Amino acid sequence: MDIYVDVNAQRGGDGTKKRPFKRIGDAAKRAVAGDEVLVAPGIYREYVNPANGGTADAPVVYRSIEPLGAVITGAEQVKSWELYKEDVWVCHISNSIFGAYHPYKTFVYGDWYFAKADKHTGCVYLNDKAMYEVSSLEDCMAGAVYECSWVPEESVYKWYTVQDEAADETLIYGNFHGKNPNEENVEINVRRECFMPSKTGINYITVSGFTICKAATTWAPPAAFQDGMIGPHWSKGWIIEDCEIWGSKCAGISLGKYLDPDNDHYFTYKYVKSPTQMERDAVCRGQYHGWLKENIGGHIIRRNNIHHCEQGGIIGRMGGVFSVIEDNHIHHINNMMELGGAEIAGIKMHAAIDVIMRRNHIHHCTMGIWCDWEAQGTRLSQNLLHDNQRPSYAKQLKGGMMSQDIFVEVGHGPTLIDNNILLSDASLRFATQGVALVHNLICGALTCVGGGTGPRYTPYHIPHRTEVMGFMTILHGDDRFYNNIFVQKWPAQDVVIMHDMDDGFDTENRAAGTWMFDEYPTQDAWMSQFDFGKPADMAKLEPAHFGHLPVWLEGNAYLGGARACKNEVNGFIGEDTYGDVYVELKKKDDGYYLDTNVYDMIDGFTGRMINTDVLGMAFEPEEKFENPDGTPIQFDEDYFGRHRGVHVIPGPFADSADLKETVWKA
Repeated sequence: MDIYVDVNAQRGGDGTKKRPFKRIGDAAKRAVAGDEVLVAPGIYREYVNPANGGTADAPVVYRSIEPLGAVITGAEQVKSWELYKEDVWVCHISNSIFGAYHPYKTFVYGDWYFAKADKHTGCVYLNDKAMYEVSSLEDCMAGAVYECSWVPEESVYKWYTVQDEAADETLIYGNFHGKNPNEENVEINVRRECFMPSKTGINYITVSGFTICKAATTWAPPAAFQDGMIGPHWSKGWIIEDCEIWGSKCAGISLGKYLDPDNDHYFTYKYVKSPTQMERDAVCRGQYHGWLKENIGGHIIRRNNIHHCEQGGIIGRMGGVFSVIEDNHIHHINNMMELGGAEIAGIKMHAAIDVIMRRNHIHHCTMGIWCDWEAQGTRLSQNLLHDNQRPSYAKQLKGGMMSQDIFVEVGHGPTLIDNNILLSDASLRFATQGVALVHNLICGALTCVGGGTGPRYTPYHIPHRTEVMGFMTILHGDDRFYNNIFVQKWPAQDVVIMHDMDDGFDTENRAAGTWMFDEYPTQDAWMSQFDFGKPADMAKLEPAHFGHLPVWLEGNAYLGGARACKNEVNGFIGEDTYGDVYVELKKKDDGYYLDTNVYDMIDGFTGRMINTDVLGMAFEPEEKFENPDGTPIQFDEDYFGRHRGVHVIPGPFADSADLKETVWKA
């Protein structure tokens, strides 16, 4: 059945085409499996709480009749500003509008939050741009540039809030720098979410073609309830497609965790157990609460434009398993630099079991993709990542995160990264094991290799399932590098990162290549530690059981000063290419083009076809680098999906002639 909604209807009706509902929420109470909710263009200032899900064969579909024409927003417009002094205005908001959740009394804070906890989940928007919160009226009056902002020219627009307890009002001051806010479009966050069921288990919902924006979402760490402006809330089989999602205080899309009252920001409020321990608890408690392939995940997130969210574009702990995230444009995440902590990225997923992230364009984010814990069966393929690095003019935020295209952390694999274009100055933060890199163009450093993990025992799982198979700390190694191109595009000098507490600093490698694996064993050297066929002495084998795992390297090309591991097999070492090689991404009206001469540099160099059998199994879970359905992978498809034949060249393109086409269409 079709159910119609039109915010511009004269009166609320019964959902028929002739008498549509005025609110999507009214349709969401009625819609059941097989129904389609058709929403007319307009601004819908409401929280949509779907009461019912569908089935795999008959989902509940919510569709904007005009693509992006129906806007679901968590904000309300304010036209009651009074001039306070100079460029600063003030408005009085009755607290009754907020209900049980008050964004101007709720701070962004919780487990794994490292920055100063002085920012509210509320926000003020001037003509669809978020203004910057300050903690005093004096700072609001000053309206100075915020040194950490990636967009300093926008950071002068400030707001400040205080409670008038006697009047039960929220006072918001805004420095609009000469603009009259009553004549501009000024809005404030009011609602926590835009489209998200309050109950878990609301399965098989499709949300298509909406603009979803401006909500007072909360900080969403892995052992806490994770909300976003839109998300399935611990359900199965959602599709979120062709939407524009922007302006979240924290997360845009949440594929994350349900509320577990016994493990919700446990470290923040109880202290007595480490946050890492509570993450282990979250995995095991999640299984008790239904975390199984039959119940959770299997979502599709595709063709969305996700931008200007301050924690993450897509986040999720456990709830996103077995999902596909494809063809999304994710950009300008955490550029305000008001928030800092370990959950910030264009995509931040814990336990991305059998998750495929492909053909996404991710740029100008504090971090591109962060696969944290249990990146088992995870595949990152055919993605374009660039400019995921702090601009040189922006000051480092205390508590802010390091920048790179991809971060894989404390997982046991198999994690597959193939046919990607990685152009930021740090391509991959490598605090993990069990990773295979195949046919990538890598223009930045592999950093944090062999470090950044500590004695962190993390789970691995029955292959292609959520059930826990075991726990183990990270030994490092068990990595494969086949047919990649490494280019020293950026300066090779180490980068100094100051500690948040001013008690020291760390250095991060920026020298490209695989040289940092020189001391890792080959397979033969590692196997030689074990005397098979004879009784084993556990004590004597302990160094082998807790030492680095082997690394395989073959068919890689190194250009512009990028350095090869000493164990590289059949590699191309372009020692004479320093200063001559170039890789530039150029934006034109119809999209992005790659301008490079790397294929001229390696002309005539070929490797062999790589497949699942060549890659073998990730050591700890004993799982192959294969498809989620257990079928093998033949890497005969390139970045564009074109066929590789018998002449296999390194990098993401089957033929250098492909560079004439856009690598991302506008």
